[in-house]
Amino acid sequence: MTSQVAILGAGVMGETLLSGLLRAGRRPEELLITERRPERATELRERYGVDVVTNVDAAAKADTLVLVVKPQDMPELLAEIAPAVQPSQTVVSLAAGITTGFIESRLPEGVAVVRVMPNTPALVDEGMAAISRGAHCDESHLVLAEGLLAATGRVIRVPEKQQDAVTAISGSGPAYIFFVVESMIEAGVHMGLPRSTATELVVQTVVGSAKLLRETGEHPTVLRERVTSPGGTTAAAVRELEDHKVRAAFLSAIEAARNRSRDLAAE
Repeated sequence: MTSQVAILGAGVMGETLLSGLLRAGRRPEELLITERRPERATELRERYGVDVVTNVDAAAKADTLVLVVKPQDMPELLAEIAPAVQPSQTVVSLAAGITTGFIESRLPEGVAVVRVMPNTPALVDEGMAAISRGAHCDESHLVLAEGLLAATGRVIRVPEKQQDAVTAISGSGPAYIFFVVESMIEAGVHMGLPRSTATELVVQTVVGSAKLLRETGEHPTVLRERVTSPGGTTAAAVRELEDHKVRAAFLSAIEAARNRSRDLAAE
């Protein structure tokens, strides 16, 4: 068995992981990627210098298989690669809602499966990935998965029963932030700012606020209160947000995402 990592699925997240691993120091010959469309395969070969192979070839050659396909495509992929998979291999799945048990039941007995929930900031090496162990995982399999995902951001371990909540918080989370950013930019335009000015103001404010949270380690309530002078402009804005039950709306929205993740798993 070679020390190759195969990424099965060359969509956005598959390519993101591939490019991140190369930036982190992996050699092209240590990596394989799969892609059915000939023009896309040629593009990947030329851009990254990696071999583009079939799913079955990837399963036969690599000792770590990273499955980066849509949840609805997972049964077909597992049926295709199962005859080539060996119990000594490690399977890392990035498919939302697909349990380790589902994958284990369709592969040879004893294959170690690690479930991952990534998010799109991995595109700029600021991803947040949560990993969970399957029935046949040991510490070495988790460390291997952490090493792969660390190429595109941060990694934490969670029990698999928490993955639906992770999906709702960090998996879908960037969309909530973008929604808030959209709203703030529109407010700036409504008040007479050029859109480009409003965009620069909002985006840097979000980046700076996130950095302040990370680097100070302070509770967000403490940081918010420092900006909120009694009777001031921020206090007036926060009162409006509370009157419109924005906090409760976020809770309901995130619970809806969690519930949908459970539904996807059940389907």
